[in-house]
Amino acid sequence: MNDYKAYSVHMGKAKCAVDLGDGSERGEYVNQDYILNKLGRPHRSISLMYCYYPLDEQFPARISEAMKDANVSFQWDYPYDDYFTYKGGLNGNTEGEPFCYMRDVRRHGQDVTLTLTIDPNVSDEHLIAIANDLRPFGRLLLRINHEATGNWFSFTKRTTYQGVADFYCRFNKILKEYAPNVSTILCIGGIEDLNATEIIMEKEFSQAVRETDIWSVDKYMALHWGWPYDVALKDQAVKNYSRSKVADTYALTKMSYRRFKEINGGVAKPMVMSEFNADGDVTGPYDQADMVQTFCDLLKYDPEEWFSGFTFYQFRDRGRLGLEIEDPNYSDCGIEQPVLQTYKKIIHDDFFKPAMERGEELSFPVKLRWGGAEDAEGIEIPLHFETNPHFCEVTFEDDSNLMLEINGKWFYKSPKAKTIDLMSAFFEKPLLTPEDLTLRIFAPPASGENDLSLEDGLLNSYQTVEKLPSIRIEYEPVLD
Repeated sequence: MNDYKAYSVHMGKAKCAVDLGDGSERGEYVNQDYILNKLGRPHRSISLMYCYYPLDEQFPARISEAMKDANVSFQWDYPYDDYFTYKGGLNGNTEGEPFCYMRDVRRHGQDVTLTLTIDPNVSDEHLIAIANDLRPFGRLLLRINHEATGNWFSFTKRTTYQGVADFYCRFNKILKEYAPNVSTILCIGGIEDLNATEIIMEKEFSQAVRETDIWSVDKYMALHWGWPYDVALKDQAVKNYSRSKVADTYALTKMSYRRFKEINGGVAKPMVMSEFNADGDVTGPYDQADMVQTFCDLLKYDPEEWFSGFTFYQFRDRGRLGLEIEDPNYSDCGIEQPVLQTYKKIIHDDFFKPAMERGEELSFPVKLRWGGAEDAEGIEIPLHFETNPHFCEVTFEDDSNLMLEINGKWFYKSPKAKTIDLMSAFFEKPLLTPEDLTLRIFAPPASGENDLSLEDGLLNSYQTVEKLPSIRIEYEPVLD
């Protein structure tokens, strides 16, 4: 039963990475086991959205709860942004949010993208404290004060736009000193007109463009920004929504990348879209799915290699910006939208899947390295199937924390789990003929954190696998 060969395998970058938003002002966090079972694969990164306004008397309460009786007619009319609040920082701790969710994300084989809106008037001591909070979380992506050329977030009302840009560079410099494992994402307007030659507020943000690690724009091909205080209605006099052509959205994103590159002296950096969707409030459920598919087709068939990845906003939403809509009767339940199956098909396309490269044959025990979702060393076990199985499962004898993949479907093994039933990998993709498949195993950190006592602990975690699991494959029921 266990006479199998095993090889090393390296998991690397996809041609286009896919990330997923999970929780925001519009919806609560959904656990990674549910998302994995629903979509069948982990993402490169999961995006979490929080705010840090420690100088305000209401903080750390969520502002919409602290001021629940306030007369508000727009999502961002509160004194500070209506995200869940970052509980770390100066005089904080890392026991609560967002750290509990960051650990959940990482133990499920994904990196974290932390979106953090911050009062630009906080001292360096606050920023150093945040940097120290983030050190154990591996190759974390930090999006600081996103959509910074807009006028809706509180941080833009507390200083000038030059002040917002200068704050970005100040925090970026602190991170490079105190948390070099963190990569920064600059999210600004970019080029927003097909006839424009410069990005929005280019003078103010040029230094940030040069100093950041990653460039980003948020692009909603359709958006109802009046949600949840009004309804988008056809032909209303004052529109609280917009819709763009997919091709125009794609063109503006590429134009933004090219201008960023010019500002940076012709040197390219990774370009991402940190929020991407078409709002079903405007398009309805069917056009939403079609627009998402069309945009991804443009990416896939573009001969230029210029785009690194996008974040679908978001998994579950109280409005119509989610793969699921939150059930108004029961908030823990989601109502699947047509875009979910469209998105699932997209992320299982080879173009959007991480690269896998087989190495040498292994002898056990094996020490596996987890650098992140784009750099990990795992185990690859070739398996032969005579036909579609009736039983396919693996049993482990240890308390390892693992991610497994077979026939395109991924599974999570927690330290407490022993046997993982792999049969659901054959429900949507049954084998019609004899076929050779590969079982892959990777080992993200069980705690969700790296061991910083290791020489390279900022960037890598390690786990030793003593031997192969027991693999059971059977082609008939126990009793006919």
